[in-house]
Amino acid sequence: MGRRRPSVVSFIDDAEEDGDELEWPFGRLKDLTRDDLRATAYEIFFAASRSTPGFGGRATPSHHASDASSSGAATDAAGRLLYSPGGLGGSGGGANMAVTSRIKRSLGLRTRRAAYMRPMTHLGSPAMSPAMTLGGGGTSSGKVKQRPMTSAEIMRQQMGVSEQRDNRLRKTLVRTLVDGILCCTEFLDCLVFDQAGKRTEAIILPLELLRHLKPSDFSDPQQYHQWQQRQLRILEAGLLLHPSVSLDRTNSAAHRFSEIMQASEFKPIDTGKNSETMRNLCNCVMALAWRTQNGAPVEVCHWADGFPLNVYLYLALLRSIFDIRDETVVLDEVDELVELMKKTWSTFGINMMTHNVLFTWVLFEQYVATGQVEPDLIAATLMMLIEVANDAKRPDREPGYVRVLSAALAAMQGWAEKRLLEYHDWFDKGTIALMENVLRLALSTAKIISEDASSCGGAAVFAEREMLFPSKFSSVNRVEQYIRSSLKSAFTKVFENGNGKIDSMVVEVDEDPNDTLVHLAKETERIALFEKETYSQTLKRWHPAPTAVAVATLHNCFGIVLKQHLARGSGLTNELVRVLHTAGKLERKLVQMGMEDSADADDGGKGIMREMSPYEVDSVILNLMKNWIDDRLRMATEFLPQRFLRSLATLSVSSAAGSKQSYIPALPQLTRCNQDSRVLQLWKKASTPCKAGIDPSLLRAPCRAGIDRSLRPLRRPGAAGDGMHQPRPTASRGTQRLYVRLNTLHYLLGLLHTIDKSLAFFSRPGPSPSPHTPLRSRRRAVYPTHFDLARSSIHSTILHVAEVAAYRLIFLDSSQSFYDSLYVGSLAEARIRPTLRVLKQNLSLLVSVLTDRAQPLAVKEIMKASFEAFLMVLLAGGSGRAFARADYDMVAEDLVSLKRIFCTSGEGLVAEEVVQKEAAAMEGVAMLMSLPTEKLVEEFSVMACEASGLGRSLETVPMPPTTGKWHQSDPNTVLRVLCHRNDDVANRFLKRAYDLPKRR
Repeated sequence: MGRRRPSVVSFIDDAEEDGDELEWPFGRLKDLTRDDLRATAYEIFFAASRSTPGFGGRATPSHHASDASSSGAATDAAGRLLYSPGGLGGSGGGANMAVTSRIKRSLGLRTRRAAYMRPMTHLGSPAMSPAMTLGGGGTSSGKVKQRPMTSAEIMRQQMGVSEQRDNRLRKTLVRTLVDGILCCTEFLDCLVFDQAGKRTEAIILPLELLRHLKPSDFSDPQQYHQWQQRQLRILEAGLLLHPSVSLDRTNSAAHRFSEIMQASEFKPIDTGKNSETMRNLCNCVMALAWRTQNGAPVEVCHWADGFPLNVYLYLALLRSIFDIRDETVVLDEVDELVELMKKTWSTFGINMMTHNVLFTWVLFEQYVATGQVEPDLIAATLMMLIEVANDAKRPDREPGYVRVLSAALAAMQGWAEKRLLEYHDWFDKGTIALMENVLRLALSTAKIISEDASSCGGAAVFAEREMLFPSKFSSVNRVEQYIRSSLKSAFTKVFENGNGKIDSMVVEVDEDPNDTLVHLAKETERIALFEKETYSQTLKRWHPAPTAVAVATLHNCFGIVLKQHLARGSGLTNELVRVLHTAGKLERKLVQMGMEDSADADDGGKGIMREMSPYEVDSVILNLMKNWIDDRLRMATEFLPQRFLRSLATLSVSSAAGSKQSYIPALPQLTRCNQDSRVLQLWKKASTPCKAGIDPSLLRAPCRAGIDRSLRPLRRPGAAGDGMHQPRPTASRGTQRLYVRLNTLHYLLGLLHTIDKSLAFFSRPGPSPSPHTPLRSRRRAVYPTHFDLARSSIHSTILHVAEVAAYRLIFLDSSQSFYDSLYVGSLAEARIRPTLRVLKQNLSLLVSVLTDRAQPLAVKEIMKASFEAFLMVLLAGGSGRAFARADYDMVAEDLVSLKRIFCTSGEGLVAEEVVQKEAAAMEGVAMLMSLPTEKLVEEFSVMACEASGLGRSLETVPMPPTTGKWHQSDPNTVLRVLCHRNDDVANRFLKRAYDLPKRR
């Protein structure tokens, strides 16, 4: 993925070239090249390690590599330490580092194929040639042997330092440590050095090199001038441009040093012992290097510990741990090299915590620079980040460490998130393992930053990136943001670029936008499947439902495009319906994938799935169809005659149904049956034959308005045995019109059902049902309902019209044969048979008028109205009706006849169970009529007292309210039975309890 880079990364000149690959986080240095910094870093390293054998320190000479292996540690004739199993300081080295290297073992790094070897002469002295060979230490000829290279030789080779420059550096350091000459006379009284054991942090190395190296030590004056320029630029960077101790602009030493720098640009400055320029340079450099914040004396000079110079120099050293023969491999001698690098910490002003950060950065930088081909390097980076995270929590952090930590983590996180926010472009099936490492890197750095961002002072560094993640760190939230961002990017590129299949999915003038959207839906489904198959298994380690997040993102992206497309649509077309069907199919597929992936989530994926705003394809098609129908209706309405509209309105008003309460007669006043005298009873019995021929219609004439209803004829037209013809139906034209309206409503309901099936057929994306499909299976098919509100309104209207029509038929049209005459006068001679004959004729008429669908409900409502009329006769029949206990058998017989007519005459339109359920109230009231009066009085008193809350007190019986719900346990129902009971006990009780008036 990444581009191949040199072994030592250019962090100045090459930073701009690789800016899109890895952002350099540590700022820029002026006028210093990569080679300048590498050379200075080696000089500081060599000076710091001067007491170590091999860097000029004293050691016991050794002549053969075999001696080294036998003694465990040996040196050559020049006093340089040879690598052995024990190595420097017992840390191990040489060819055996594959086993003993602590750093590589802890980081999981692989070993080098062979150790660095250096040829030796037959006398045991090292060859002066810098050439190296690979081998196991055997002889290459008869006399030449090979030995492992020393730390000094490996470091020189890794940093590209020639033997000439190395020897020149050795001589200079010897002069510095032995001569004991101080160049700065102003500091003779205040600074006392032990020249034989001068500490590294007390040496200003570039100044010492300038003092002791002369033009004669170089091959030509130009080389010396360039070398001198490098030393001065290093001093300028460490003392003026990037000092560790803040510098006042008015500092005189800084002005003098700047003047010397300007003068050295044209020719080398004189560095002789008697040179005034050199004396001034020493004075100003010493003054600047030994400055402190509070002016207190210190033992450490500050010339290379300012940021970012110290980071540049130390990174130049750390990069030497990578094998120049294979840049992806860390040297087996890394333990010795790192131990030696620690000696430079005091010069660079860093500590172990800063070293861990920079070591992590070097591993990561090398991983990127070598093209991300070595997974061991990124794995070692992740291991080091664990140490960095532990260090970041420590309370004793220094400002310099915080600055380095913030810069390094920001760059690493930026590099990782650049790929993760568009991981569809950076990773595929072959690099999914690389994606996992990058994801671990992003989450690790993000966690460190989030937990310690405020203390790290990284608000400015992280502000832009933290806008994506404003909340507290959560790996789930981070991964979810990566998924959303990458899927949005992938969808956008497919939409704009067409995924290479077409030039662009953005609609052109000559393109059909419907075809474009259909293709986009297919590509969206392909992206979702590729996401599930390729990335979800890796992402699932940090997120419970990555596929659900992905499909929700794609669903919303496609929904936006679909909504824009519908907004530009002109109306319902076949092409638009095809687009909507494709969108519906895509939505079902995405929802299914999301539900399967989120089944194991804590909330079952409900939170994520709620984000998927449904496309509502069926509703859109219905709305488009509704708009189409409305347009046609509007066009048709313009041509309808206004007079026809007025006639329809008049007809609607004249045929208004009203309500059932408008047909139920008002309840009469409660009265008690008075016991007639013996003489009156004999008179009534003697006068009965005189009433046999009275026409009931005459009783309604105004002249007979005052005749008591008890004097009405006991026989009516059409009664049994009268020899009259069959009665005619009593249903009026208004009632018949209501039943015709029921037919109309059922017809509209059938039309809605037909339209619903049609819409379901056109809305279904799959093929239409085969004619060979079994009928039972087709009946089980559940079609989507589109007219629920209209269907519900029609059903309620049908129920209302059927109810009103039934009560109109029973209480208005059939009142003469039912409520007005049943049981009037004498119960034995006013039975229900004539009433049932009329009712049967009405039912036959209505069955012939109503459609099959309308008949069951209409007959059922007539049955309920008839039962209520029968109860009204028994409980609210007025003064013309009175019952005795002995009448129960006849009433029960009539009740059975009334129920039977709805089970037979209606040809089974009402189920027997329904009839029995509706007749339960009548049967209960009839049972009350069979009870003795004393029992009725007792039960009524108890029920009335309990209903009013007085308990079972028989002293005062309250008047129960009229509920209209007749039932045998209702006290008002029992009271009405008593009011119609024609005996002395009931009469006295009603007189005593309520003082009810007698009937007149």
